[in-house]
Amino acid sequence: MTTPAFRLRALLAHPGCIVAPGVADALAARLVAREGFEAVYMTGFGTSLTRLGMPDVGLLTASEMVDNAGRIADASGLPVIADADTGYGNPINVRRTIRDYEKAGVAGVHIEDQAWPKRCGHLAGKRVIPVAEMVAKIRAACDARRDENFVIITRTDAIAVEGLGAALERGSRYREAGADVLFIEAPVGRPEVERVAAHFRGVPLLYNMAASGKTPDLPAEELARLGYRIAIYPNWVILAAIPAMQHLLRELKRTGSIAHLRGEVATFAQFTEIAGLPEIQRLEERYGVPEEQRAGL
Repeated sequence: MTTPAFRLRALLAHPGCIVAPGVADALAARLVAREGFEAVYMTGFGTSLTRLGMPDVGLLTASEMVDNAGRIADASGLPVIADADTGYGNPINVRRTIRDYEKAGVAGVHIEDQAWPKRCGHLAGKRVIPVAEMVAKIRAACDARRDENFVIITRTDAIAVEGLGAALERGSRYREAGADVLFIEAPVGRPEVERVAAHFRGVPLLYNMAASGKTPDLPAEELARLGYRIAIYPNWVILAAIPAMQHLLRELKRTGSIAHLRGEVATFAQFTEIAGLPEIQRLEERYGVPEEQRAGL
């Protein structure tokens, strides 16, 4: 049986750009798999919002992130690329972080060069650590993986702090330290996107299709032509769900009824099918669970 990391490596070996929708929970992960995507991304901001109801400002612990990533991997069956923030400490902490994510069934992680407490890459107030400190973390991450296919993605947030030139230099240093994929966070406008691609021609790059509007929305085919091998869409599933949830809640508050909304939402049968109830029913039959005790509609 191949590992999730092996499968992600195989995808990276093929031409094109891997499209990895961002999710924050097992339900969304199942939906991504059902729609035929080949990989899924665990978003840090989405995880912070769904688990804490709070923004991505360094409030989640490593164990909370690893636990969520493991649930997403298990529910989707897809190679999971997970946000691992700063690695949660120095190189020794990074070693444990990598091994914990690997044990959780994750295929790869990205670690950023921010100072703690970190910020979402598209928020202001970021600080970056010295290059040498980040290089040590990358080396520790590469040494720690037990599966040589586990993908180490290194992210630099230096554009907003030190400028694009410094970010490119950091990326080169991080690649030399062993990073498999480079993630140059938050290039502003198409010229910066193209400059990043030109500077790292031949090096696997990750593109963050964030909702902030700083980085342009480019189709996967164009990203592949430029040299980006992975495109993540961190919070778009959540962004799509928020208006639908607000609409239902406001209508329920306004009318005191959900009768007029039934045609706008999934049916209970669809709900249970997505949850995997048919498989549970097959297993109950296989193992001889008494008829009266079996789950059913």
